[in-house]
Amino acid sequence: MIGIIIGTNREGSLSEEIAIYYKKELEILNQKTILIDLKELPKDFQFTALYGKKNPAFEKFQDLIDRCEKLIFVAPEYNNSYPGILKSFIEGLRHPDSLSSKKVCLVGVSTGVLGNAIGLSHLNDILSYLNANVLGLRVKLGSLDLHFKEGQITSETYKSFINRQIHSFLAF
Repeated sequence: MIGIIIGTNREGSLSEEIAIYYKKELEILNQKTILIDLKELPKDFQFTALYGKKNPAFEKFQDLIDRCEKLIFVAPEYNNSYPGILKSFIEGLRHPDSLSSKKVCLVGVSTGVLGNAIGLSHLNDILSYLNANVLGLRVKLGSLDLHFKEGQITSETYKSFINRQIHSFLAF
């Protein structure tokens, strides 16, 4: 199963819409997927699930990560990086094995022109440190407010990049 992590807890985010887009594209290719929505994290998980503590509501997320063979991180640009909630989520996962050898790909989302390129670099560094196998092909969806309408990518270039990334990830 492929887990698609919505890398923000913001309501109505473009990241959520892009994650749903990826889910649909993967399901067309007969792939079993699940959305992992950080909006559903327990509100107190940073105090109750980190540093060896256990939070049953957070453990459901750990179980999802464990069941997924591969993960797609859809990460929006926040302050020239990615959201703190995503970093906290990663910190809450069982260490050191939760992401070790897990196949991962990265998608950057931004209304700015760079498509969260710098944030994906930061995220790649952390995932590499955790021994995840990160696909080299990162999709950076910049100026997304101009290229995404009513649940659809309107840029043929972006569609091509996404298609190439998905097929590379499935072969990875």
